[in-house]
Amino acid sequence: MIYANTFPGLAENAGLEKCYIIEDCNRDTPMSVVRCARDIFLLIRRERPDLVISTGAAPGLIAIMIGKMFGCRTIWVESVANSIELSMSGRIAGKFADLWLTQWQHLSRPKGPLYWGSIL
Repeated sequence: MIYANTFPGLAENAGLEKCYIIEDCNRDTPMSVVRCARDIFLLIRRERPDLVISTGAAPGLIAIMIGKMFGCRTIWVESVANSIELSMSGRIAGKFADLWLTQWQHLSRPKGPLYWGSIL
């Protein structure tokens, strides 16, 4: 299993050995989006995962989309922080993810996102 995140030191603190750091980005940082997408593309090409799972935000959406390009199965779990409405990334991810989940029951819909319980 491999992990990727945007926080240096997080993997070490959690005791994870195979973890990649990717650049954080959002819609207001277009050059960071480009660098993040490049890094994720290279990571997925190198590691060839069967499954890509994300808990939200722009880098996760990019990973879901690039993972689909490589034929990976994908799971999007909307962040527990989005309790009022789905994030923009979550709404877009629902069009690409093989499994689209929310951690808030009142945000679930028959066509997704589905509610299977909370992670946190």
